[in-house]
Amino acid sequence: MKKFLLFTVLCISTLSIAQTPQFSGKYEKRTNTNAGSVFEYTLDLKADGTFAYHFYRNIDATQPEENLYGKGTWKADKKSVLFTTNKATDINEKYTLDFTGSKARFVKKRVWVEGREIKKTYFLFYDSDLRTIKGLKLSKSTD
Repeated sequence: MKKFLLFTVLCISTLSIAQTPQFSGKYEKRTNTNAGSVFEYTLDLKADGTFAYHFYRNIDATQPEENLYGKGTWKADKKSVLFTTNKATDINEKYTLDFTGSKARFVKKRVWVEGREIKKTYFLFYDSDLRTIKGLKLSKSTD
């Protein structure tokens, strides 16, 4: 019985470690409005199970630029990515966003452009208590 339990724990650990590389990487989105505003979102999912998030906003020259940061841990759970922020160690003067309970997944779509099929994949936050995160779609960075 002990051998079976040990084998089960090892298999589960191996599966969760094996899933990490498929999700890890840098994801981003940049929006420039006609009025000259800039919005940038960057999420770095590290292979060690930690993440760092940065939101930058520059509305116009009359308002100060804004930067918001978050960090914590993430884990793959079937087709979702689950986020947790430890308030004691991850929250400080710079990192103020609490991602606990936020959930994301990869969405794959087929789009037809000029008679050609293009496959698009993006990272979607489908659940979060952070209103600027819920519904956010990020693309994997190419750099």
